[in-house]
Amino acid sequence: MADSTALSTSSSSSNSSSLKGFMSSALELIYWRETLKSAAGFGLSLLVLVSLATLSVISVVSYLTLALLCVTITFRVYKSVVQAVRKSDDGHPFKSLLERDVCVTPESSRWAADQVRDHLNHLLVHTRRLLLVEDLVDSLKLAGGMWLMTYIGAVFNGITVLILADIICFTSPLVYQKYKTQIDRRVELARSKLKETVDR
Repeated sequence: MADSTALSTSSSSSNSSSLKGFMSSALELIYWRETLKSAAGFGLSLLVLVSLATLSVISVVSYLTLALLCVTITFRVYKSVVQAVRKSDDGHPFKSLLERDVCVTPESSRWAADQVRDHLNHLLVHTRRLLLVEDLVDSLKLAGGMWLMTYIGAVFNGITVLILADIICFTSPLVYQKYKTQIDRRVELARSKLKETVDR
């Protein structure tokens, strides 16, 4: 019993550390800590979203898979030819990637399912609270937000909003780091004006 408790504690701590590692690498990507990786991530995500705006999902997945296969097959054939010419036995060029364990462990799948269940339950409780008007002010805020979303929906479709969100996600942290003092000053000025207007 103590062993199973220790095992579940260690698996949950390893899962939370892997989540923290994922979050830190995502933050490094959007803060452009490594320019090449950030440029590749931004370019690829923008390419996928623009492709989804013009083509069907099936076409985008097929074209991306074909492009990846063209690169990997070409690289494999190139390495095989180089090995044949040099008469060397380096082995498969993707050997390290093929040996890496990519299987989902039962612990990590249980942890992910628990996380999804917790978030889903939280969402369901809040949705019920807002739609059944447990708190009138919060429900009115939701109604106002949804009314604004009808105008956004009339101007943009969902994929356009995702493209804009992708561009903002990759550019706003960089702009904020560069002009932090000016932005903070303007935001504080706008906040004080808004507070003054609300107080009136």
